[in-house]
Amino acid sequence: MYHTLNFVLGASYEAFAPARKKGEGAWKLADKLAAAGFCVLVPDFLHRDPYQPGNPERTMQEWLKDHSPDNAAEEAKTIIENLKRRAVSKIAAVGFCWGAKVVVELATPDYLQAAMLCHPSFVTVDDIWNVKVPIAILGAEQDRISPPELLRQFEEILHSNPVVDGFVKIFPNVSHGWTVRYNPEDPEAVKAAEEAHQDILNWIVQHLKPETLE
Repeated sequence: MYHTLNFVLGASYEAFAPARKKGEGAWKLADKLAAAGFCVLVPDFLHRDPYQPGNPERTMQEWLKDHSPDNAAEEAKTIIENLKRRAVSKIAAVGFCWGAKVVVELATPDYLQAAMLCHPSFVTVDDIWNVKVPIAILGAEQDRISPPELLRQFEEILHSNPVVDGFVKIFPNVSHGWTVRYNPEDPEAVKAAEEAHQDILNWIVQHLKPETLE
């Protein structure tokens, strides 16, 4: 088992909800990371108020006024600072959709040792230029929010930076949200999600570099 002073902040999930129910989506991934020996935190940065698509009285723009990724990043910084006071030595964070913007704002050695973005929303080229820690980005071939063209720009930036270890992977035949919002009855959807989950685990294991093994 990996040293318990290595944490994964697996809390920066989609705007739609952290998971439909425990055992699915982001919860399933959190369980996999915990089973690998990491301590995993899943705070509710949405404060029980996920975005509800199709509500004309509260568009995404209106919802974002109450759920700024900047504010969530400040909440995450407080959590990270508290963990460090408890002798936590290494921390990684995984962000999905809206949560990717939260994680990219934490991607400096002051807060993280590794970051991972899955089907990111609101992440810009400037954000990627400012990344200072190893970062992996998993994107979907069919994604209007972060299309493959934008992900390739991210990849070019990371490849041009000799200091930051970067990895970008575009999954074919999947759409935005495929890592956590997928049909568990669809074998191909499950296969794509599980491949992404394994990529996330591999990246975290690689960069948190456990100090002791039992």
